[in-house]
Amino acid sequence: MNKRILFLVAHRPGRSPGQRFRFEQYTGYLNKNGFDTHISYLIDESDDNAFYAPGKFFAKFRILLKSIRKRIKDLKLVKNFDIIFLYREAIMLGTSFFEMRLKKTGIPVVLDFDDSIWLKEVSEGNRNLAFLKRPSKTPAIIKLADTVFVGNKYLADYATKYNHNVKIFPTTIDTGYYAPVNKTGHNPVCIGWTGSSTTLKHLAMAVPVLKRLREKYGERVCFRVISDEPLEAGIEGLENIRWKKVNEIEDLNHVDIGIMPLPDNQWTRGKCGFKGLQYMALEIPAVMSPVGVNKEIIQHGVNGFLASDDDDWFEKLCMLVDSFELRGQLGKEGRKTVIEKYSFDSHKDIYLSYFKEIAK
Repeated sequence: MNKRILFLVAHRPGRSPGQRFRFEQYTGYLNKNGFDTHISYLIDESDDNAFYAPGKFFAKFRILLKSIRKRIKDLKLVKNFDIIFLYREAIMLGTSFFEMRLKKTGIPVVLDFDDSIWLKEVSEGNRNLAFLKRPSKTPAIIKLADTVFVGNKYLADYATKYNHNVKIFPTTIDTGYYAPVNKTGHNPVCIGWTGSSTTLKHLAMAVPVLKRLREKYGERVCFRVISDEPLEAGIEGLENIRWKKVNEIEDLNHVDIGIMPLPDNQWTRGKCGFKGLQYMALEIPAVMSPVGVNKEIIQHGVNGFLASDDDDWFEKLCMLVDSFELRGQLGKEGRKTVIEKYSFDSHKDIYLSYFKEIAK
C-alpha cells in the first residue's frame, strides 16, 4: 500500500517558483514509486491580485480567514496521511499554532525552506501588514520538524542550531523541460532577467550598467525583463514581458545573456541561485553577483561570470556582447553544470530515498 504525503503550502500548484522547483516537480516521481501526494494550498487564483497589491485590506482579511479555516480542516484530515510536508510554514501568520498541532499527531513532519525565512522580508504590497508576520517563530518550527530540507549550506548552518536532522537539497531544474534552442550571432544581443516582483529591487541595482551598455552599443543591445510586474527604469530598448507559465521557456530562450544581480546581505546569502540555474539550463551564459551559493554554482570564466561592482558588471557584459563564441562556450558549460549537479534527473533518486527513510 502506498504511503501518503500531505503537502501544506501557500500557493496553488504551478504558481510559486519555490514550490515548483523545491517539490512539485518531484511529486510525479514519488507517485510512481510508492507514494500518493496531496497538495493543500491557501491562496487560489482569484486571490492573487488582492494578496500582492497595496491596500485591499478587506480582501486580504477574507483570504486570512479562509486560510485559517483551511488549515483547521487540514488538521482533521492529517490522520489519513503518513508524512506531512511544510513548505516554509503552515500559514502566513506569526504563530506556530498549526505546526505544534501537527507535531502532536505523531506523524513525521518535514520542513522545507530555500530562503533566510528567519529574517523579515515582506513584499511591497504587504508592507503595512508586516506586523502579522513573525520570522522569529522559525526556530520553533525547525525544532518541531522531524526532518528539515534546505537549499544550501548557509541555510543548513542556521537550521542545525535547532535540529540535528537537516538535509541539504539544492533547488533543481528539469533539463528536459528547460530545453535550449540554437542561437545565432544576431543583433541586437538581448540581456535578460526573470523573477518575481518581490526581487525587482535586486534588478534595479543593474540599471546604471544597462543604461551604460545602451549608450555604448545603441541598438546592438536590448533588454528583456520577465516578471509579474514591469521594471519602470527609463531604459531604452527595454521590453517588459509578463510572466506566464505556458510561455516561460520560449520567453527566456529569446535572451542571449542572463543576469542575476544581488546585494550581499543575510537574506540574499540564503538564496539558492535559481535565476542563474534557469539561464544555465537553457545554455544562456549567466553573469551573477558573487553572493552565497552563486559562488559555488559559477566557476568564473568557465561556466559563467561573477561580477562585483558596476565596472566589473560592465566589463563582463561587454565581453559577452562582443563575442558570440564566448556566449556559446559559457552557455554549453553552464548547462553541463546544471545537468550534473542541479538537475531533476541527478537528484530524483536522492529525493525519493529521503521520503522512503522518513516513511519508515
